[in-house]
This record gives sequence, structure tokens and C-alpha cells, in this order.
Amino acid sequence: MGAQLRVYKRRIRSVTATKKITKAMEMISAARIGKAQRAVAASAPYADELTRAVTAVATRSNAKHPLTTENPNATRAAVLLITADRGLAGGYSSNAIKASLTLTERLRGEGKDVVTYVVGRKGLSYYTFRGLAVGNSWTGFSDKPTYGDAKTVAAELIEAFTAETDGVDELHVVSTEFVSMLTQDAVASRLLPLKLDEVQLSDQKPAKSEIFPLYDFEPSAEGVLDALLPRYVESRIYNALLQSAASEHAARRRAMKSATDNAGELIKSLTRLANSARQAEITQEISEIVGGANALADASRGSE
Repeated sequence: MGAQLRVYKRRIRSVTATKKITKAMEMISAARIGKAQRAVAASAPYADELTRAVTAVATRSNAKHPLTTENPNATRAAVLLITADRGLAGGYSSNAIKASLTLTERLRGEGKDVVTYVVGRKGLSYYTFRGLAVGNSWTGFSDKPTYGDAKTVAAELIEAFTAETDGVDELHVVSTEFVSMLTQDAVASRLLPLKLDEVQLSDQKPAKSEIFPLYDFEPSAEGVLDALLPRYVESRIYNALLQSAASEHAARRRAMKSATDNAGELIKSLTRLANSARQAEITQEISEIVGGANALADASRGSE
């Protein structure tokens, strides 16, 4: 076997092994998308009812709360960036990072200092590599978040928002919204202070258009807001984590399918080149055999 043919066969074996890996990752991501979508759907009723309750208490009473009171002289903002822990997901993490940088630039243009909090190793690596400061980071659960993870993240963000010194006046979340298997959009939204006229339910109907039930506040509307608003923040962060997880799996499935298809095309191309090399070797061998036979025949005639 010629050297060129051995090179082609070695490359075919390598690409075939890579194709098996990308195909397996594609199938795993496809299976996890369904679980992630079901988790998003399961969390929607709780988040919707909590949104209705918070909106009802805040609009049907004169209660004031730090999480709903906007500071007209806001000077500091926090941005929560949600990315992936692992790569091989196309532009999923990079799109979220770009949206975060765009939001940060806009907030700084408004004269606000920005503190960035990061979920996911990809976002953390981006900021660490460039020497950019990070308020805090959480890793290890981007593809399968739990409510406990959202509660941990929300607790620190609420503490930063309600701190009397070195606190923040606004809290923004940059996540990826799962639109369809082919479309995932990086979105930025302001979570705190809560704007009641912008509160949205999972079915995208404005909360203010809902007919709210009558509530009796015990012990007081302020006490109810103290209990409900942290749960509201947790539920919204949890929803953002679930949406981002579904988007991550969809993006990874699409990227792995593209890689698998490209590997298949490369194998076909290498196979054609290997066949051409084999045919060239066979032709050369036949030519050498014919040439040798002719030389022997000429030598025999000359001896006679």
C-alpha cells in the first residue's frame, strides 16, 4: 500500500470516530431538550400565580417595598449573565455574552457602574481571561438547573440589591429564550426594581389585564410583599435558567448535527481520494508489469 493511500485511510478512521462521538452527543442533547421543555412548562403555573399575587398586592395597596421602589438617582447596576458550563453548543454562550456586553455598555453610557454576576463556566472563562471583574459566579448546573440553584443565585442578588452600602440600584438578567428547536434568542430584561406595568405571564399576556381576586393582607401588605417578592425573583431566575438550559441543548444538538453531517461529507471526499490513489497504484503496478514483460520479451529476442 502506498504512503498516500495510508494517509487517506488513517484520516477516514479518525473522522469516522469523530462522527460517532458527534452523533452520540446529538442524540443525548435531543433527549435532554424534551426534559428541559417539560421543566419549563411545569414551572409556568407557579410563576404565573406568583406574578398575579405580587402584582395584586403591589397595585391594590399603598405598600412600599425596596424591590418595587425605583431609585431616580441610580448609580450602580448588577447584570446576571447565564451561559453554559460546556462548549460544543455553537454560538449559544457567545451570543449571551455579546448581549451582556451590549447591555453593560448601555448602562455605563447612562452613568452607572456595572457589577457582573455569571452562571456557567463559559461566561466565567471569558471574563477571567480578559481580566474583567466578576461579582460572583456559579457553575456546574447550567444544563440541568434546580430551584435550589435559582434560590442560591437569587439570595445573593437580592442581598446586593437591598444592601445599604455598596449595593446596586438595578438588577438585569441576560439569558437565552427558547423559541423553537431552530431559534434561541439572547435576551436582556430588568428584573429589579419590579415594573408592574411590564410584568409578563408565561402566556405573554400583560399582568395588568388580568382580573385579580380580592386579597386580605395578613399581617400587612408590607409583610406579604416581604414574603412574595423574594419568591418572585427566585421563580424568574429559575425560569431564565430553565429557558437557557433548553436553549443550550437545542444549540448543542444543532451544532452536533452539523458536525456529523460535515464528517459524513468529509468521509465521502476522503473515500473518493483513497479510491483514486488506489486506482493510480494499480495502474502503476500494471504499467510496471507490462513494462517488465516487454523488457523480458525484448531480451529473449535479442538472445536468439
